[in-house]
Amino acid sequence: MSKTVMIHARVQSDLKADTEKIFKKLGLSTTEAITVFFSQVKLRKGLPFDVKIPNKATVETFIKTDAGKGLNESKNLEKFKEKMATGDGEKRLSKRTTKVRSQR
Repeated sequence: MSKTVMIHARVQSDLKADTEKIFKKLGLSTTEAITVFFSQVKLRKGLPFDVKIPNKATVETFIKTDAGKGLNESKNLEKFKEKMATGDGEKRLSKRTTKVRSQR
C-alpha cells in the first residue's frame, strides 16, 4: 500500500456540511472526493472545470437579470421556441439572458 499524507484545510462549516451531504448521496467520503479531485487535476494538468472572470457585459447581464430586467418570458418552451424562430426577441436574446417559465 502506498504512503499517504494528511491534508489540513479550513473551509466554512456550512460549505463542508453541504458538500458532505452531496458526497454521501454519491457514496463518497470527503477523503475520496478530494482524492478524485486531485486525480482529475493531475490527469488534466489543471482544474477539472473552467475558472473564468466574467467580462463586463456578462457582469452587467447578471446584475440586470438578477433584478428581473431584460428577460424574455414565455408561458412554455414551445411558445419560446416560436418566438425565437420568428425573430421576435432575437435581437434582445443576443444581449440578454432568457427566462422560460414552465406551466405546472
